[in-house]
Amino acid sequence: MRALSVVVAGGGSAGHIEPALALADAVRRLHPDARVTALGTERGLDTTLVPARGYPLELIPPVPLPRRPSADLLKLPGRVRGAVKRVRQVLAEVDADVVVGFGGYVALPAYLGARGRVPIVVHEANARAGLANKVGARFAARVVAAVPGSGLPGAQVLGIPLRRAVTQLDRAGLRAEARRKYGLPADGPVLLVFGGSQGARTLNTAVAAALPGLLDARVSVLHAHGRGGTAAPPAPGYVPLPYIDDMHLAYAAADAVLGRAGAMTVAEVSAVGLPAVYVPLPHGNGEQALNAGPVVAAGGGILVPDDELTGDRVLTELLPLLTDPARLAAMGAAARASGHADADERLARVVLEVARA
Repeated sequence: MRALSVVVAGGGSAGHIEPALALADAVRRLHPDARVTALGTERGLDTTLVPARGYPLELIPPVPLPRRPSADLLKLPGRVRGAVKRVRQVLAEVDADVVVGFGGYVALPAYLGARGRVPIVVHEANARAGLANKVGARFAARVVAAVPGSGLPGAQVLGIPLRRAVTQLDRAGLRAEARRKYGLPADGPVLLVFGGSQGARTLNTAVAAALPGLLDARVSVLHAHGRGGTAAPPAPGYVPLPYIDDMHLAYAAADAVLGRAGAMTVAEVSAVGLPAVYVPLPHGNGEQALNAGPVVAAGGGILVPDDELTGDRVLTELLPLLTDPARLAAMGAAARASGHADADERLARVVLEVARA
């Protein structure tokens, strides 16, 4: 019997790639002989993240989608045709049974190339669907979403597929090891601050202003300020890093989070049961505030607008929380209950069902 062949299209950013790889892992757990191939481009993190997880990567020409009318818009049809042609070559080479797209500029040519040839499953991670998934959903066999209200008709809400290192994290068991790794005190509360791979200026500025008050209250800070960001001045109890590779260990070391509200951030922080202050990016279509909506409504998070985040606001929101173990535990439990830790295998079963249909 021929092995199942699954193609995932989630290239570009980590927010698109990581759910695709989490799904791939789940498919392989359920069907160890399954063949999973990733589509990607040379532009994003595809060539770094995908091979590191052990999956073959097939490159297609990038098709960035202009956000406003420009000269690039005139080049779009030609770029799409070239990418679709390459997608169809890959689908034929791997004898694909199903294509699973996660949005972004890799997904659009994948959907168009698979249309009428290979069944499609669309996954939308954000609270508001992007252009690629809106197109793909029109002719997909199944559409799934992370949260309700994505704007995709008939979407089944499953959550975001996450790595097992996150969903099965034993924070208490790893706490001592994680704190040793980062040079943090063995005891006392720790605030984890991060704003994505590029950092976040608002967060960095507010943390620098709040740091003396946090340290005076014996709150330690693990701060991923971004490779292009600026750390606060050195101080005992403050650990600045440009980037954190082992996020599961950072989660284990922490008691609360201050961060943005990207779909992956909200999903991971909720899954590990960490209370958080979410500061949505003030750009785009407002999707980050919507991403955090369910966990905030459940009592597992606090939402602070970007233009209201100051050092004083950090202290006002986080000091009472970090110095109250009972409240930390209650908010952490609410955060975990609002998440979907089993989204990877639930989506994998949807994919397998479509492939066998």
